Amino acid sequence: MPNKRNSSQLLLILVSLTMVLSYSNLKAQKSITPTYIESINEWRKAREADLKSPKGWLNLAGLFWLHKGVNTFGVNKNNDCVYENPNPSDVFFPDHLGNFIFEGDSVMWESLDKYVVKVNNQNMSFGSKVCVFNGKGLSSEMSWIMSGASYSWTIIKREDKIGVRFRNLKSDNVLLFKGIAHFPINEKFKIKAVLQPPVTSFLMISNVLGQQVASKNAGKLQFTYLGKPYSLDVIDEGGNQLFITFTDATTGITTYGAGRFVYIDQPDVNGNTFIDFNQAFNPPCAFTKFATCPLPPPQNRLSFQIPAGEKNYGHH
Repeated sequence: MPNKRNSSQLLLILVSLTMVLSYSNLKAQKSITPTYIESINEWRKAREADLKSPKGWLNLAGLFWLHKGVNTFGVNKNNDCVYENPNPSDVFFPDHLGNFIFEGDSVMWESLDKYVVKVNNQNMSFGSKVCVFNGKGLSSEMSWIMSGASYSWTIIKREDKIGVRFRNLKSDNVLLFKGIAHFPINEKFKIKAVLQPPVTSFLMISNVLGQQVASKNAGKLQFTYLGKPYSLDVIDEGGNQLFITFTDATTGITTYGAGRFVYIDQPDVNGNTFIDFNQAFNPPCAFTKFATCPLPPPQNRLSFQIPAGEKNYGHH
């Protein structure tokens, strides 16, 4: 009888505890504004749609840094720019599609007499050359379509390096994309903050290429979390929002090892704004090895966990 009575008491305690936890979870869910949940879910949908778009990060299939002079391009291993076709038995790509000619601060595209390449959606004549990039702001899009396959590429500049950003618009990475895992939406991670004016004009930000990039300093964002003050340096990219790259105590565990990004709205006249970590997202390098991501500066390494926003995509 004593054992039976003790078992009954233990069961009652467990049931009571379960009810308390269930009530707490329900109360926490009800404390989040439904419209706020909807806004974050809409943000997530837009984010994933952008990743899958023709200009998204999932379809990157190559990054070729150019040397001065003629750079041959194709799948043949003897080319200067080699596209490593992942499905050679299913999708044809030429051994030698054409050439990039890098002279001064300009890049010319040279078509061969066999394949029709488009520049800004216009067919190029066989054997012709056209300037597709220069230091005055010209940047053209090139493309080639064959047997259902579709490719495009542009020239990019990263400090002293000029390269080709190459896309496979029918990439398996796009077709097989199943979305990104997220932490549960938690409104406590939408935090009031104040942006203090910058002390210096530029922040020196490292990227994955090992370069130091002078980025326009928007100031220092100050906020409080669990009673402790924190700050993050903010970059002004020239748009309607300001950019932050950061790490926290989840980095390399449940979130991407090189940190995450988040945008904040421009502050009001008094510097007041919010930082919403529910919109923290993975950098392009989490999805592809062909991106050139900025890295969080040492002063943007937060010591506490931020279980909000995107989790690690897990491929790179």
